[in-house]
Amino acid sequence: MIPELGTIEGFYGRPWDWAARAAHVSALAPHGYRFFLYAPKADAFLRRRWAEPHPADEVRQLSNLAAHCRAEGVRFGVGLSPYELYLDFDEAAREALAQKLRWLDEIGIDDLAILFDDMRGDLPGLAEKQIEIVDCAAERTKAGRLIVCPSYYTDDPVLDRVFGQRPEGYLEALGKGLDPAIEIFWTGPRVCSTEMPADHLARVTETLKRRPFIWDNYPVNDGQRMSPFLHLRAFTGRPAEAGQHMSAHGVNPASQPMLSRIPMLSLETVYGVGTYDSNAAFLAAAETICGAELAQMLAEDLPLMQDKGLNGMDEKETAALRNRYAAVDHPCASEIVQWLDGYWEITDEIVQTQ
Repeated sequence: MIPELGTIEGFYGRPWDWAARAAHVSALAPHGYRFFLYAPKADAFLRRRWAEPHPADEVRQLSNLAAHCRAEGVRFGVGLSPYELYLDFDEAAREALAQKLRWLDEIGIDDLAILFDDMRGDLPGLAEKQIEIVDCAAERTKAGRLIVCPSYYTDDPVLDRVFGQRPEGYLEALGKGLDPAIEIFWTGPRVCSTEMPADHLARVTETLKRRPFIWDNYPVNDGQRMSPFLHLRAFTGRPAEAGQHMSAHGVNPASQPMLSRIPMLSLETVYGVGTYDSNAAFLAAAETICGAELAQMLAEDLPLMQDKGLNGMDEKETAALRNRYAAVDHPCASEIVQWLDGYWEITDEIVQTQ
């Protein structure tokens, strides 16, 4: 079973520009990517300032992107993170949520995601409070699909360390209490999962009372720990049989929009017919995105960019890599030079403010 593929722009740090988003939609639509969810952590009007209206120019750009997606046959959605709304969901908060949803309807969204990720979660009755918010949103949105990101969207204990110990039975209560038509995001065994085993997803399906909607944190490279690396290799650890245990497979891309396309193109091959070879999938995708010559360069330099990273290379290696790609006239090469120059560096301070 081939799941619906899509893009979730849900990373921290410098967001993509509008032209990059539109070009990404057009480039990946022929390869099975049928939805685009706009949810960059840097958009404060979807997170900490969610109750405030977006600036007029942002409204125009979002409307244009929605129209572009429709023209490409791609679902357009927005991820709303009503920051800690569950702490006090009173009548004023309900009206603020309703007003925000009316605005999203005017833009024209096919998908609405209510995101409770990366917020404090060690609270009594957390699932019940979040269900109340989601039910309120479901009654007011015109979006055809509603997706929820739980506060605890993986078994990974790192969430408990950072956001507080998850309430006992939280996911079971969420799965039981939400309307079965509402989707639930899941990142796999870890926040950034190297594997997405079919048996794991089958167990999660039982817990959530529905197949999980996968939010795949590869090739994303946000945060202080990951931004020094470029995740370019093809997908691995996602067996084709896992597709039958997910309702859709959304990919959180890297900060570099062009380079992201290389691993993202390989996902179509994962679910294709025949034996999957990740090395062959990488080369095929890289050649499609940047041509045979640059693809071969990338293949040669993968150990430096994806394994060593900026902090692992010495000055000689960094300088040689910069000279090598600065001589190439291609957007992918330009993104590598920008990465080497620290353009996409993300600190913990940036993450905490977003």
